Amino acid sequence: MAEKQYIRKQKEDKPVVAICYDFDKTLSPDDMQAQGYIQSVGYDVSDFWKQSNAIASGNDMDQNLAYMYMMKQESEGKVVFTKEKLAEYGSNIQLFPGVEEWFERIRKYGKDNGVIVEHYIISSGLKEMIDGTSVAKVGAFEKVYASSFYYNDKGVAVWPAQVVNYTNKTQFLFRIEKGVLDINDPMVNESFSPEEIRVPFRNIIYIGDSDTDIPCMKLVNTYGGYSIGVYNPDTMDKTKVYKMMRDARIKYFASANYSEGTELDNLVKYIINRTALNEKLENLHYDNQNELIMADKQSNEEELKKIDLMIALENSRSFASTHSVISDLQKINNWTNDEKETLFNIAINNSQILYILTDLDVKSFYKKLLNGQKHLSESAQKVKEEIENEE
Repeated sequence: MAEKQYIRKQKEDKPVVAICYDFDKTLSPDDMQAQGYIQSVGYDVSDFWKQSNAIASGNDMDQNLAYMYMMKQESEGKVVFTKEKLAEYGSNIQLFPGVEEWFERIRKYGKDNGVIVEHYIISSGLKEMIDGTSVAKVGAFEKVYASSFYYNDKGVAVWPAQVVNYTNKTQFLFRIEKGVLDINDPMVNESFSPEEIRVPFRNIIYIGDSDTDIPCMKLVNTYGGYSIGVYNPDTMDKTKVYKMMRDARIKYFASANYSEGTELDNLVKYIINRTALNEKLENLHYDNQNELIMADKQSNEEELKKIDLMIALENSRSFASTHSVISDLQKINNWTNDEKETLFNIAINNSQILYILTDLDVKSFYKKLLNGQKHLSESAQKVKEEIENEE
């Protein structure tokens, strides 16, 4: 079977800031399933979650798989469980203030300041519902990573296709970092040099509301990015963000009000501004580093050339060959004391070279080697005497 050709994002000529969001209680005041679906299958919201969690704990089952199983089971005979129906539920999801305009406005702010801003969802909620929201429909998100279903040929959900829980959320940050967005693309495991990374962690912002976001927040923090805890602007309950701050899970917290001029709005803009300046410094660092690599490479090449020429001089058996090698040796200005000693020994031990030591070019080369030598070895002294006797 032919390998799938994955579409991968390449490093941009401008810095990229990736803002990653949880969904439930981060962009929306409540769990998405509790905003229409649970009620439609005749459940009280708290009873639905209580039963779902009981299934999980009683069967060593992932809690997200448990709620997906419950949704599938409880819909039978009550609602048609299709992608379109889930998207319809999604279209009714309530969003926090300012969310509708936030994504495009922040993207434009980034563009005006020389930064590409991309928005990503990393959620344990349902992708089908998120895709049905008004913001997703107008292309707010670069990619939505969320739990989802596999559908049969009739369009009915029959099996989980993807399950996102609080621990495996972190894998998607690495995909965003490297521009390897397809969930099946194995290139995410490849090693990238720092200058090849499309979105360094220092340019990643993670916005979440609770314990389920902690692994992502910790990872982003560890690698120099920005984690922001948000709380409901209506209740103003900061209990969770205080705990996350106390435990060093987040760097900042703000009300989940995404309107222009709010605390959260200003905070994200500060990060974008900082990124624009910081990336100039990072690019300068990489330029200097690459220059050093090239200088070291050039230095290594020069050392190899020296060795080759000294071997050629030692093995020279004709005057023409010796003069040719000396011509190349004269182009090199930096000789270590050990290399000079090797050249003096060659002159003394190769009688053919010693014979023409007083020729203008050969003499000029060796006088340059002798110049500044305070302590002459036996070989260096003999070369000096040969030159002085002729003069």
